[in-house]
This record gives sequence, structure tokens and C-alpha cells, in this order.
Amino acid sequence: MSTTRRVVIAVFPDVDLLDVTGPAEVFALANRETGGRAGYRVELAGRTPGVVTTSAGVRLVADLSFAEVDGVLDTLLVPGAVDLHPGGPVARIDRDVVAWLKTAAPLARRVASVCVGAHLLAAAGLLDGRTATTHWSTAAQLAADHPAVTVDPDPIFVRCGKVWTGAGISACMDLALALVAEDLGEQVALAVARQLVMYLKRQGGQSQFSVPLSQPPTTRRDIDDLRMFIAEHLDGELSAAALAERMCLSERHFARVFRQETGTTPAAYVEAARVEAARRLLESTDRPLEQVAAACGFGSVETLHRALRKQIGTTPAAYRRRFRATG
Repeated sequence: MSTTRRVVIAVFPDVDLLDVTGPAEVFALANRETGGRAGYRVELAGRTPGVVTTSAGVRLVADLSFAEVDGVLDTLLVPGAVDLHPGGPVARIDRDVVAWLKTAAPLARRVASVCVGAHLLAAAGLLDGRTATTHWSTAAQLAADHPAVTVDPDPIFVRCGKVWTGAGISACMDLALALVAEDLGEQVALAVARQLVMYLKRQGGQSQFSVPLSQPPTTRRDIDDLRMFIAEHLDGELSAAALAERMCLSERHFARVFRQETGTTPAAYVEAARVEAARRLLESTDRPLEQVAAACGFGSVETLHRALRKQIGTTPAAYRRRFRATG
């Protein structure tokens, strides 16, 4: 007999569309992948039942009003919205949502925000004394407005007790997959990720920016191809000399072109890519450190230790204890 897991998602004018539809699709696919055993039932709640226009101009339909949400909830999900100002985006605080959260959150087994929805949780007092994340562009606003919240702008999502907060915007899919993994196990979550054709089911400790995304765009296709090659051959020979040879350039000329296009040296780029890969393995597997080091091209556990301390200020073991997916 399947368990019904009631998921209520708040909607309000100009809410970010993907914040709502992304998690809803994850839960729907979890139902499909388990033959209905997952039991997720998604409802949209708004100020009043009826049409709500999102930031994309696409209209959603709220199933019920905030006042009509009663009974026990499995998951209460809060998306966000921003107002554009000359200095950048500012998270919008919808007072109706905040007031509702104060009464609805105690009814829920867990509460989660996606993207700038964290600002709504914070305004309702649900993040006081907790660590939380949000979209990188509004993290400073969250920290300034709510000093009782420890804001970490880097992770894709953070779990602190029954409260989860996710980064923006596509990270809502990663957070929803993590909720599915908590309920049904990693295999179901991975099956859903495959159906979504997601490149990787990312864990919460992973940075909002992968190494390629954190670098400035290049103007040369061959450098972009080389970066793809590096990502796919982290355990291979990736010295500056080897990469220069692959590019058919002298080592000096290659180093100059690479720095010009990426803003960093080949050695620094390769090390960052290897650290990112090591973080994923530490988060998602129990593989011994020797295997992690070898798979990521570090050669030895000692080299892995040095690289993680340099890049993120911690050891492999400490990182795994903090961010292991089943923790």
C-alpha cells in the first residue's frame, strides 16, 4: 500500500516559473518511476484559488487558498521572486506568503525553499539559528536582512534539521531530487535524474558554479574543446606540456592563450577541475580515498589532501562527513 506524500507549493504573483514546475516534475516522475508507490500529490496554494501569473508570463492555477491548507503536510515548498533594481535583483517579500508560513510550517514534516524563496522563510523566522543558502545574487541581501541566519552562498542546497534551502534557479531540481532520495533512496532519485536527462544528480555540498561555469566565456572553440577534454580525462596526463602538445602550440604560447581566454593558468584550471570531481565522489560514494585520488588524477591521497586544503580549506574526510549524501 503506497503512502500519500502531500506536497504544497506556494504560488504568488511573479513567482519564478521553474521554481514551481521543476520540483513538481521531479515528484511526478518519482511517482512514475515507482509505479505510483512514491505517492506524491502536489497542490498549489495561493492567496485565492485560481490563476496566478508567473515572472515568465505563463499562468498557473492555484488549487486552493492559503487559508484552505489544513491537515498534516509532508512537504511545504516555497519558491521565490525578484524585483529588478539598478544595483541588481532584490528578493521580493510577499507578506501573504510570510504570514501563511508562520502557521503552515508547523504542520509540515519538512519545509523547503528554492532560489530566493529562502528570503520568505527567513522573513517568517524559520531560518533563525540555521545555515541556509539562496541564489548567489541575493545572498548578501539575505545575510544583511537576517543576521540570525548563517548564509552560505556557495552550496546548491543546504539541509538544517527539517528545513532545506536551495540555490537558484535550476538547482530546484537538485533539491527536489535530494528530497526524493531522502524518501525513496538514491536509486529512485537517479532514475528520475536520468528521465530528466540531467547530466548529474548534484549533491548539496557542490558549488553553485562548476569549474567551467565559473570561468569567463572563451572566444576560441579549441579552448572550449580542450576544457571538455580535461573534464573527461581527469585521471590522464594533463600537464601544461601535454595540453600544449594537444593544441599543437608551444608551451609558452599555449599558457599565454589559455590564461587570456580563461583568466587562469592551465595548472590551476586542472587542479580546480580535479577538486570538483573529488568533491562529487566524496559526496556521493564511499570509495576509499586512494580510489578517489586516482580517479581524479591526483596520484596520491597526500596530493588530494593538499589540493582540498588549498581550494576549500578542509580535508577529504572532513568534507565527506559534512556533505555525504546519506548523512
